[in-house]
Amino acid sequence: MTSITIGPKGLAKPAPTPTEPVEPADVTVIKDGYDPRLANADLAPLKHQTWSWYNIFAFWMSDVHSVGGYVTAGSLFALGIASWQVFIALIVGIVIVQMLVNLIAKPSQRAGVPFPVTMRFVFGVKGANIPAVIRGVIAVAWYGVQTYLASESLNIIFLKFIPASQTLATDYSFLGLSALGWISYGILWVAQACVFWTGMDTIRKFIDWAGPLVYAVMFILAIYLVARAGGLGAIDLNLSSGAPMGFVESIPVMITAIALVVSYFSGPMLNFGDFSRYGKTYGEVKRGNFWGLPVNFLVFSLLTVVCASATVPVFGELITDPIKTVERIDTSVAILLGGMTFVVATVGINIVANFVSPAFDFSHVNPQKISWRTGGMIAAVGSVIITPWNWYSNDQAIHYTLDLLGSLIGPLFGILVAGYFVVSRQRIAVDDMFTMDPKGRYWYRNGFNPNAVAAIVLAGIPSIMCAVLPSPLKQMGVVDVTWLSNFSWFIGAGLGLVIFSLLEAKRPQMMALSADDPTVNDGAAARD
Repeated sequence: MTSITIGPKGLAKPAPTPTEPVEPADVTVIKDGYDPRLANADLAPLKHQTWSWYNIFAFWMSDVHSVGGYVTAGSLFALGIASWQVFIALIVGIVIVQMLVNLIAKPSQRAGVPFPVTMRFVFGVKGANIPAVIRGVIAVAWYGVQTYLASESLNIIFLKFIPASQTLATDYSFLGLSALGWISYGILWVAQACVFWTGMDTIRKFIDWAGPLVYAVMFILAIYLVARAGGLGAIDLNLSSGAPMGFVESIPVMITAIALVVSYFSGPMLNFGDFSRYGKTYGEVKRGNFWGLPVNFLVFSLLTVVCASATVPVFGELITDPIKTVERIDTSVAILLGGMTFVVATVGINIVANFVSPAFDFSHVNPQKISWRTGGMIAAVGSVIITPWNWYSNDQAIHYTLDLLGSLIGPLFGILVAGYFVVSRQRIAVDDMFTMDPKGRYWYRNGFNPNAVAAIVLAGIPSIMCAVLPSPLKQMGVVDVTWLSNFSWFIGAGLGLVIFSLLEAKRPQMMALSADDPTVNDGAAARD
């Protein structure tokens, strides 16, 4: 017997059989009243939410198991606090991340829509393009950086197994990148584009095995380095540098370490709604977050410490960059396995953190002309145009680009949390997020919520100042407040939440919705 589903225009049609490809229109529901300027087959609410807790767990494995995650965990030991204090900071920081992620996940999971669409109930159906563009530009920059970092691993493999490639690495260059660098970057660019182009189901399958694979190789690398060092007894797991600190003196440093952990995950936290929308239930999402964040991050951090500690007796110096560690290994199999692993790890985080999200963002700007796939390719092309290799090695360039853009992540996070949990009380009229009717509940003023726009400006300016100004002020000898840079996300998120809540209390724009209204999605209702 053939089952029946409802198509985009509300017409009955046969459901696809398991052997037929599933097109976007078969995955989402586009109702008759949805305005094409706001909806396409990628942005509309999902028909079926199918991701289990393991898929969410695997998402975080791909996010954590990266060169950046390895370096970040290892770099905390350079702050001067004891190893046990670093581990406390790691645990506290990642538990905070878990709680914040659970907040940002709920509206998208309940409504079944990606982040930029979710922001419509806060910013307005037109105003939501503001956070979409901000997030899209940030993701393009980081997409280029992560692809470049992965290409460095691929360079090592080429130089080890194809000695003639040394000429390409030293004698030929274009736009600041060697010929070998262009080859490696191009290979990874195409590989990531191919995985992305096949759709979210392929991406899900990729991250399902990529994370566990990286774990397996990390264990192998740890065992190899420990064996080379002469056993665990020959390794000093205390990586702290400098004179030991007193307990009171170490507290501010531990707080800074916690802030660094949260800040590192600030981008994935904001992006998580793009993936939580696929969760079967909110309970499944929270379960995946628990195993994928505190549990997974703690194990990964322990592996990082063991590997980094072992580099001291093996290579005579502390190496916290896994790419440089692999480069120093003189065993061909180890270099090949390690290099390819970090390529896979970086590709994994790049796809989930910096490819999928801008694809939704750019599609959101013009749903009629830009599909999810087209949006993703816009991001991929943009990542080459900005030549990330030229400014990644320049501290000042990074400081005034990524830090400036990243300082707006906090305010966006705070505004969304305030809008969903404080102002709307977890109630969203999903269908109204897809109408340009001035009578729609999210039309506000010409499609913009003035309170949200004001909040992003009022919270964004202090956040940007905290991220950008401390470094030049110190260089000019005015004042040393560089510690503020580590807390710019918290400052922005806190201000965004408070300012938006106060503005809505003083001059309300968001309508109070009734839980009894059949057109309202009530996130506070117990459903899982």
